[in-house]
Order: sequence, then structure tokens, then C-alpha cells
Amino acid sequence: MMIRTPKITKNPDLILTSDWHLREDTPICRTDDYYATQWRKVDFISELQKKYNCPVIHAGDLFDYWKPSPMLISDSLIHLPDNFHTVYGNHDLPQHNLELAYKCGIYTLIQAGKINIKPISRVAQVSWGEEIPKHGYTDILLWHTSVYQTKENWMSEAGFNSAAKLLRKYSDYDLIVTGDNHKPFVEEYQGRLLVNPGSIMRMDADQINHRPRVYLWFADTNTVEPMYIPIENNVISREHLEIKQQRESRIDAFISKLDGDWSASMSFESNLLEFEKSNNIRKDIMDIVYKAIE
Repeated sequence: MMIRTPKITKNPDLILTSDWHLREDTPICRTDDYYATQWRKVDFISELQKKYNCPVIHAGDLFDYWKPSPMLISDSLIHLPDNFHTVYGNHDLPQHNLELAYKCGIYTLIQAGKINIKPISRVAQVSWGEEIPKHGYTDILLWHTSVYQTKENWMSEAGFNSAAKLLRKYSDYDLIVTGDNHKPFVEEYQGRLLVNPGSIMRMDADQINHRPRVYLWFADTNTVEPMYIPIENNVISREHLEIKQQRESRIDAFISKLDGDWSASMSFESNLLEFEKSNNIRKDIMDIVYKAIE
């Protein structure tokens, strides 16, 4: 596989990545052979690792579901990069519970010797739900946690952290690498970095303009360079969103009929009967409704 790179004059010390969400099924928005496409992305990163001969550190959610199929495990053994280090993301864990990690697909890959989850030199590795360790002889924090650079309306106060605030709070670390938020960004504060690599696949129609990437990290300057992963055009559809919108419009129209001249009571059955009478609903339709709620 040919790799187009920016002008890199020296080898990076680490390749930073996150949120691969390897899966066997196809997201509803994709029109291509998604299974094959995800392995091309992984192969691209594997070739980068061979080219630069440095560790790949991955900030969690390697799999989309904690119990991958035998086929997905087998293909992971074939395609994953060498010298690969990760943490458990919430999608990697049964019930999002770190105590159940021994049941998951990542644990199988660890037992097979394909990936590593133990700390490597200079890197503190923190899985989903773990506490940040007291600072030791590490300069890098690899952490699966929800972080934003610019807060969006849907983000809850409890579930997401500000990248700027985390850099100030964990000032012992020169580099913090986070996963969970699929939007890539780099936050800088006083020469220190927080890098959120984002997802390597476009799994949602809202990601149509997303440019998947990894980041090359250079220890002597504590700087990163994005390495964009090749993508194909016209493989994301919004048709399912249009269908959903039409369905919601029909539901809204149905609900609007409830604003007619009838009064509600505490009994659901009474309300339903009153709705039937007020709107002159056919008996065969109401029979279906009653059967569905039995």
C-alpha cells in the first residue's frame, strides 16, 4: 500500500489513534463494503507502523461491541499493527464494567500476544472508568474519556470534559491522548498537548465531512503532525435520515389529532376509547391497537 505522507524529516516516536470500532455489520449510512473498508484503514496504519518502526498507542474502543465474532477476532490478528498498545474503552467492556474485561475480545487478543494493555515506557494507560494514577515516571497519559474542544448542545455536563481544563488539571503530563469523542482535535497549553484522534471510520451520516487521521508525535518538540487516512467519496447516504424524518412527520400529524375537543382522564384505556370516538377511528385499526397493548 502506498502511503502519502507530509514532509516528515525525522521518524515520529509514537503513532496516536483511537476509536476504531471494528465491527462485522455495516452502519446504516454506508453504501460500500464497510467490512473490507475498515481493514484497508487498519492496513494503512499498520504500514505506517512498519515505516516508522514506533509504537502505536490507541485510546480505546478498538471494537464496536465487547464480544466480537471469531471472524472479527481472526481478521484482527491478521491486520492489527505490530507494537500496538491500547486501553479498554466503554464499547470494549461488558456492561461498561472494567471488572468484566476478562470476557471481552481485547482480552483474547492480549492472550494471543497481538496487542498490549500494560503500561509502556513513559505512558500511563487509563481505561474507561479507571482513576488517574498518581503521577510517576511518565510524561504521557493515554485515557479513554469523553473530551471536547468546543462544546456542543447535546453534550452533558457530567459526561464530557473540556480539553483546556484537563490540560490545566493534569499538568504533570506533557501529552494527553484521549478517546471516545469521534471528532479529532488538538488542544495546546503552554507547550503541552491534548490530542483526541477521533474515529478512523465514518460510521454516521453526520460524519460525511470527517477526515479520518492518526497523529505522529515527536518527543523532542512535543508536537504532532496529522496523517490523513485515504477515504472514498460517495459511500455515505442520508436516505435513512429522510425516511426517519418522514416517519416522524407522520407521527407528529397523528399526535396533533390528540388536540381535538376531548378531555383526558387518568385511565389510559379510557383515553384511548375517547380518542377512538372523537376521531372516528375504524374498528379494524383499533383492534390492532388493542392487540398490541395487551
